[in-house]
Amino acid sequence: MLTILGFAMIATFLVLIMMKKMSPIAALVLIPALFCVFVGKGAKLGDYVIDGVTSLAPTAAMLMFAIVYFGVMIDVGLFDPVVRGILKFAKADPMRIVVGTAILAAIVSLDGDGSTTFMITVSAMYPLYKRLKMSLVVMTGVAAMANGVMNTLPWGGPTARAATALKLDASDIFVPMIPALAVGLLGVFILSYVLGKRERKRLGVLTLDEILVDEKAGEKVGTKVEESETVLVGSGGSGSGSGSKTPVATGGSGSGTDAEDEAGDAERFQVLDPNRATLRPKLYWFNALLTLTLLTAMIMEWLPIPVLFLIGAALALTVNFPHIPDQKARLAAHADNVLNVSGMVFAAAVFTGVLQGTGMVDHMARWMVDVIPEGMGPHMALVTGILSLPLTYFMSNDGFYFGVLPVLAEAGAAHGVTPLEMARASLVGQPLHMSSPLVPAVYVLVGMAKVEFGDHTRFVVKWAALTCLIILGAGILFGII
Repeated sequence: MLTILGFAMIATFLVLIMMKKMSPIAALVLIPALFCVFVGKGAKLGDYVIDGVTSLAPTAAMLMFAIVYFGVMIDVGLFDPVVRGILKFAKADPMRIVVGTAILAAIVSLDGDGSTTFMITVSAMYPLYKRLKMSLVVMTGVAAMANGVMNTLPWGGPTARAATALKLDASDIFVPMIPALAVGLLGVFILSYVLGKRERKRLGVLTLDEILVDEKAGEKVGTKVEESETVLVGSGGSGSGSGSKTPVATGGSGSGTDAEDEAGDAERFQVLDPNRATLRPKLYWFNALLTLTLLTAMIMEWLPIPVLFLIGAALALTVNFPHIPDQKARLAAHADNVLNVSGMVFAAAVFTGVLQGTGMVDHMARWMVDVIPEGMGPHMALVTGILSLPLTYFMSNDGFYFGVLPVLAEAGAAHGVTPLEMARASLVGQPLHMSSPLVPAVYVLVGMAKVEFGDHTRFVVKWAALTCLIILGAGILFGII
C-alpha cells in the first residue's frame, strides 16, 4: 500500500504542477500532507516536517546567502566581461547563444555545486535570452543537463555517495567513467546546437544592430531576417553610407572589418547596464579574488558551504557598499529571489520528510528491486543504469545511493557483477536528477530565470533522459558498465 501511495503522491504532484493547477510551493506542502493522512500517520506529520526542514536547513541557508553574494557580484560588474565575451562569440545568433549556455554551465560546474552554476549561468545569459525573445526553458534545460553530467565529479556528490555506500574508492568509480561522461557532455553540446538551430529558425538570424532598441521610441532598428536572407549591417559595416544600412550576404567576404564591427557591436549591445550606480570597477580584482577563494574553499572543503557563503556575502557587502543604506538597498534588491528559493526549499522539506518518514521511499525501492526478473541478474549494471533515471528523479541522492544501490549491488554480486560496475551505472541518471523537484538547486535555476517549474519539467525530461541513455550506451560500448 505504501508503495502505491508513494507513486501516487509523486504522480499527483507532477501532474498538478505541469498542468499549472497548483504552484510548486503549495503542491510541495499540501499534497504530501494529504497523503500523510491517507497513510494513517497524520498525527506524525509535524515530526516528519521538522525532520525534513532540519535536514534541508543548511541547504536553504547556503542558497539564501549564495544568492545575495552572486547578486552583489553581478551588481558590481564581476560578470560583465563574461557577458561581453559570450556576446562576441554569440553575435546575436540564437544557435551560438544556446551552445554558449551549455559551455558556460559545464565550465562553472567544475566547482561541484549546482546552485552556484545556475546562479552564474542565468546571471550571464538571462539578459541575452530576454533581449532576443528566446525560449527561457531552453536556457534552463540546457544548463540543467550540462550541470547534471558534470555533477558526477568526485566532489559533486553522487560519486562520493556511491563510493561510501559500496565502500569503494571514488577515483576508481569516476576515472573509468570519464569517456562515457565525455560522450554525454558532447551529447548535451550537440543537443544545444540542435535546439539553438530551432530557435534560430523561429527567430531568424539577427545582427546586433537589428536588436538594438531605441529607448525613447521603443522600436527595433531594422527587422529580423531568415538565415538564407541578407543581413543588414549598420553604419559601422563596410560599404555603408552615413546612417544607412547596406545589405550584405550572410557569410560573404565583402566586409573587410568584421572583427572591428563585432567588437563595436559588443560594446553597443549591452545586456547589463554599463552605467549602473552599483558598479565598482576599482574593486574588480578584489571581487574576482574573493570569488576564486570562495570557490576554492568549497572544493577543498575548508568550511561548510553555508558558512563560506555567509562570510562571503558579508565581506562582499561590507567592502563594496560600506554605507549601511547601500547594503540595505542591495539586500532589498535580491530579497525576491531569496524568498522565492528559500521558501521552495522549505516546502520541498515537507515532501521529502513525508516520503522518508512514512517509509514510502523504502517500500518503493524494495518494490522496484523485487520486480526485476531473475534472468536479468547478470545484467544488473544495465538494470541499475536504467533504474537510476526514475529513482534519482523521484527520490534524493541520499535515498538512492544509501538505500537502493546497496540492495541492487548485492543482487548483482550474486550474479558476478562487480560493485564498481554497479557504482558507475548508478551515475547515469544524474542529468535527469538535476531537474528533480527534490533538488533545491533547480528552484534557483527556474526562479532566477523566471520560468514556471512545470514548463521546465515538460521541456527537459525527455532531453535529459536521452542524455542519460547516451551515457549508458557509451558506458556499455566502452566496456565501463
